[in-house]
Amino acid sequence: MLYLITLFCSVLLFFSGNASAEKVFVVEREREALALIEDGKLLREISGVKNLNHATVKFHKGFLYVISRDGFLSKVDLGTYEVVKSVKTGKSGIGFIFCGGFIGVANYDPKDVVILDEALNTVKVIETGSRNVGIKCRDNLLIYALMDDDQIWMHDVSKNHEKVKEIKTKGEMPFDAFLSDNIYVTGFFKGGVGIVDLDTFKYTEKETKAGSDTVFKIPHFGTWGVLNQRAFIPAVGEKKLYILDMKDFGYISSIDLVGLPVFVVVSPDKKYIAVNYSGDKDDYVSVIDPQTNKVIKTISAGKRVMHLRFSHDSKSLYVSSYFENALKTFSVDTWDVTATVSVPTPSGVFIP
Repeated sequence: MLYLITLFCSVLLFFSGNASAEKVFVVEREREALALIEDGKLLREISGVKNLNHATVKFHKGFLYVISRDGFLSKVDLGTYEVVKSVKTGKSGIGFIFCGGFIGVANYDPKDVVILDEALNTVKVIETGSRNVGIKCRDNLLIYALMDDDQIWMHDVSKNHEKVKEIKTKGEMPFDAFLSDNIYVTGFFKGGVGIVDLDTFKYTEKETKAGSDTVFKIPHFGTWGVLNQRAFIPAVGEKKLYILDMKDFGYISSIDLVGLPVFVVVSPDKKYIAVNYSGDKDDYVSVIDPQTNKVIKTISAGKRVMHLRFSHDSKSLYVSSYFENALKTFSVDTWDVTATVSVPTPSGVFIP
């Protein structure tokens, strides 16, 4: 009887461990495919998702959606891992968002925003005359910025997607945005941010300054790390992370780095921040303690680190090494490699 109880417990532990295994999707940049990795093994490749040189992946209602460099939006069933449908929404799509039962796609080319239903049928095309960026959604409100015309447009998707607000910005060339509760924030290429209160539509602009007089550019908001009302921002052309107060976008301080930062990621337990680099330090990843704002470790993580992401339980850091054709898993306890999976030309790392 004792043997049977022990055997049952072992089987139960095995299956519960497998049930909690994390699925990791990695963009195969040059192969028009996504790699699916689970429990340190390559399970399969999902092919036919078009040119992934600049791809965005999101998860919604049991499906994976990916937009490709050449303007295709593809829908993948997460049960079968088959491509359900793929539609061309433009020549160059920059981003997409789920909004009130619809999907909004912001295009560079042509100069429009395309609204689709979740079955990927086009329901409306909004001509803007501009490259479009920073597409977000709050409730049924679709918001995006017009890069070439210095505007922010808002549409109510529950009312035939009609435009409900149009804001002309003083700041020039908005190029990305993020949403925090009821606040939509767009960054301008020459520095500063535009802020919309989505409850009142009140609009304000603020400069972003390092110290007393140095205005710095804010790069793409998808590369920000946000923690406890602080934004950790990779500098442009400087070996620094800037720290801004999210309440008023005032400058707090900066962190010196070994190279030019690209992505900043925060662990779910908020204990660590990880940064990768471009240029001559693109093989490295630095780990920062957000309590002290100090770099606690810089590791040689791979040959050209393209992307990185913490696991949901914060125990691992996934790093895609482009020239090694590998996804590496680092333990946050030791910062040693615990697993390496071969993945051709890996880029973005995404977790449902």
